[in-house]
Amino acid sequence: MHLGLEGKVAVIMGGTSGVGLKTAEMFLEEGAKVAVCGRNQERKEAAHNHLLNYGTPKKIFANTCDVTNENQVNHFIESVAENFGGIDILVNAAGHSTMGYFFDITNEQWDEQIRLKYFSIIYAVRAAHPHLVKSGSGRIININATLAKEPERHMIATAATRAGLLNLSKTLAHELAPDNILVNSVSLGLIRTDQWERRRKKNAPEEDPESYYHELAKKRNIPLGRVGEPEEVASVIVFLASDKSSYVSGSTIETAGGLGKAL
Repeated sequence: MHLGLEGKVAVIMGGTSGVGLKTAEMFLEEGAKVAVCGRNQERKEAAHNHLLNYGTPKKIFANTCDVTNENQVNHFIESVAENFGGIDILVNAAGHSTMGYFFDITNEQWDEQIRLKYFSIIYAVRAAHPHLVKSGSGRIININATLAKEPERHMIATAATRAGLLNLSKTLAHELAPDNILVNSVSLGLIRTDQWERRRKKNAPEEDPESYYHELAKKRNIPLGRVGEPEEVASVIVFLASDKSSYVSGSTIETAGGLGKAL
């Protein structure tokens, strides 16, 4: 299927690892130009070198950026627009989870989650909006989680901020529609990302990875019986960024193997 992404400019906030990096690969394979950012200089350089396997240097832009810092976000977005001549697609993929019950979570952890899961998207959308308007067919895809609709007590900070992001995405879809900017969310279940790999190595370093993830899927009662892969999420993101999704906005697509039970 021709997705119409040839020559488009895609910005992936938090695109130096996991789902974000896999999405960058797919955009390059579709002929798009890609910009990624992350806080870690070493990881940024590794991502840039990795992406050279999928596209030419002229189609790849990578830089360090703390997505919770408005000035850095503004600078990164403007640098991308200047380098590529505009922006067509914004993917907000940065984030990590904080585990803990209500009375365990500190003010600092609440602040971190709110800034990472909420304000980072606000900053990026504000900065990218003029360029998305000029594009004439702008796309914003916010990476969320099934926790937004089905909270878990031991992840209250993450669940609460995810719920806020779900509402923000829906509202933006209405507000930006006159600009012909489509806004959608992709809600993740259990995906085999770097974050889960770190947990596996910490909690069960001697266990075979396949056995670990098989048991994890069984424990979480995932209907498909397995943990998802980053490319399965990236495929949905790239579709939502394409011409083929031209009448999809304000939607949330779950990539969770049937895990989500909320309507």
